[in-house]
Amino acid sequence: MKVDILAFGVHPDDVELGCSGSLLRHATLGYTFGICDLTRGELGTRGTAEIRIEEAENAGKVLGTQFRTNLDMADGFFEINKDNLLKVATQLRLARPTIVFANAIHDRHPDHSRASKLVSDACFYSGLSKIELYGPTGDLLPPWRPRAVYNYLQDKNIKADFSVDITPFMDKKMEAILCFASQFNIPDGEGPHTPISSKLFYEFLFAKARAYGREINVDFAEGFTVERTPGVPDMMTLL
Repeated sequence: MKVDILAFGVHPDDVELGCSGSLLRHATLGYTFGICDLTRGELGTRGTAEIRIEEAENAGKVLGTQFRTNLDMADGFFEINKDNLLKVATQLRLARPTIVFANAIHDRHPDHSRASKLVSDACFYSGLSKIELYGPTGDLLPPWRPRAVYNYLQDKNIKADFSVDITPFMDKKMEAILCFASQFNIPDGEGPHTPISSKLFYEFLFAKARAYGREINVDFAEGFTVERTPGVPDMMTLL
């Protein structure tokens, strides 16, 4: 299914945490989006791969994604190699997005930066006509290269190259995040504690969105970095 935006996350919940507000905003503008998770997050301290897949499906329904797929790479141990590049490139040729969202280029979790490079490199290779890739029904997929890759910001406070106002969508974003009940906002004493399981992390998400929002004079925002300088067709539309 063709979509305007394809959002990649190395773990189920990365997209919800990093860019779901921006996806919701663009959906109201008439654009379509899909989500592709690279792994099942099976190395996470809490939950299981099966639970996280179910949570991801529920979160996708909250967001209204056109589809959600999982490439079943090895959490923590996936490599930037031919097989994984071609897995991502196949998804790109199937969905033919104009824009790709990818993990942060540098972050606390080493999977995030490695996934950002994997996705970015695959966007290039997906456009090479001599690489033959086939769809699920055996049809040859034509080359496709997205117009831009934007990296959403995650745990580390990287300076954004641009930010998206998500104020009207903050509540829906948090609803999608809380679909991952095995990971977030866990009452004390219920299972092992992790850096993201406490109420403090839940409050941090609001604070982070407020911090990026303050820079563009809105209540809540999500920040992105860019691989190439974007052109601005109308400076009067900038916040």
